[in-house]
Amino acid sequence: MLRSKPIEGDLLKLQKEIQGYADEFGLDYFPQIFEMCDYDTINILAAQGGFPIRYPHWKFGMDYDQLSKGYRYGIQKIYEMVINTDPCYAYLLEVNNWLDQKLVMAHVYGHNDFFKNNTWFSNTNRNMMDIMANNGSKIRRFMETHGQTKVELFIDKVLSLENLLDMNHLFETNEILKSRNKKQEQFKSESENGNYVVDDRSQALKSFMRTNDKGQEISPELPPEEEDISAEKFVGKGEKDILRFLINHAPLEPWQADVIACLREEAYYFLPQRITKIMNEGWASYWHSTILNQKALEPSEFIDFASIHAGVMAMSKQNINPYKIGIELFRDIEFRWNTGRFGKEYNECTDLYEKENWDKKTNLGRQKIFEVRKSHNDITFIHEFLTPEFCNRQKLFTYKFNPRSKRMEVDTRDFEAIKQKLLTQLANFGSPVIEVEDANYKNRKELLLRHKHYGVDLDMQFADQTMRNLFAIWKRPVSLATAYEDKEVIFTFDGKELKTAS
Repeated sequence: MLRSKPIEGDLLKLQKEIQGYADEFGLDYFPQIFEMCDYDTINILAAQGGFPIRYPHWKFGMDYDQLSKGYRYGIQKIYEMVINTDPCYAYLLEVNNWLDQKLVMAHVYGHNDFFKNNTWFSNTNRNMMDIMANNGSKIRRFMETHGQTKVELFIDKVLSLENLLDMNHLFETNEILKSRNKKQEQFKSESENGNYVVDDRSQALKSFMRTNDKGQEISPELPPEEEDISAEKFVGKGEKDILRFLINHAPLEPWQADVIACLREEAYYFLPQRITKIMNEGWASYWHSTILNQKALEPSEFIDFASIHAGVMAMSKQNINPYKIGIELFRDIEFRWNTGRFGKEYNECTDLYEKENWDKKTNLGRQKIFEVRKSHNDITFIHEFLTPEFCNRQKLFTYKFNPRSKRMEVDTRDFEAIKQKLLTQLANFGSPVIEVEDANYKNRKELLLRHKHYGVDLDMQFADQTMRNLFAIWKRPVSLATAYEDKEVIFTFDGKELKTAS
């Protein structure tokens, strides 16, 4: 059972103080609610993505065990957790000292402002606490009806596909969704011989929709062995939202379509956080640093704060630290726009001394970072604002392991190579771009997917397992076209083994 309670007393006074500073600096946020909990509770929340009630699944227990061991052995510590909801909930750790709580509150208000104002979050469901709880109740009912093992195994397969999403969906308004759903319901196409009409939706989905509309189950019109999967090649072609495609076209039972819909909704809720990790953490870090250094710290707290802040900002040669890159890039943007180091005149200046000492006293920095916070994601943030000077100051180089010296060494200091490597890591939030190519491959209603190759080969170990899970849902062979050594290769899983054909 979760053990959290609203803050009170001095902590409530501290919240009002920090909130006053946030208002003074112009932050715009949802109503903020802080709750206090012990470390076991915050581990449970972290394992469940920050939500008290989720559907039952073994992965949450595994994540909880890993977090608990990390804390027990001093490997990691969670200071806070903040949720993108309205009102915005944040959880404080009761063992944190007073300075920790002060820092965390300022950090949370930065996140809250980002959640509310960043464009990529604009269409997320802010009532996700209730949605998650409803999804959990629904999946528990399916487990009671169909068996826990059967439902959990199906969830395993769907979770392996939850990163195959379409970022454009984040900008689909309710009007666009209603229009597409209406077209989908009206869509009918003649078969090649013109003797009958095939509905675009799977029999399971139509049954599920009738259940929703009338409140009772209606038996499928066709027997299970004649699942209605559209045979037209163009159906679903170019679709990057693989879960939506499966709901519409795979031979699913009604409960399976509902499970996919639940997990898909949750995956899209978390997607904006995945594609703005650097910006979001950088923005929150910028504001906890600004609020504490300029307003909230007592003289006796500066050294301790510097120590905590330095620990959070530490960089390694193996991975980038989103907190560090984010805060420093926001600071760099603020400095450049305060001094006028942007635009045609600055970019075309060839005098190195003049450029080094450039200061037009434009004082547009604070205004500019608020604009950037509103419209960018990590890829556009890095692409537009990363500079060679920034990389040199922050010692952002590409590293590789030298087997002779047995240590990480600088591979290159070339700015374009550094920038390209960063963008490659961030592209599609680190996942491959997969889209539907043919829902009637080889005219046998097999599924052909295409990997959009942007210079990084697929990890075939993961691809193999993913195709096996897709086969279990599609019920027919699944193929995947990708590029390897400048040649197209098609991998096919037929239910027994993975085969290749070039």
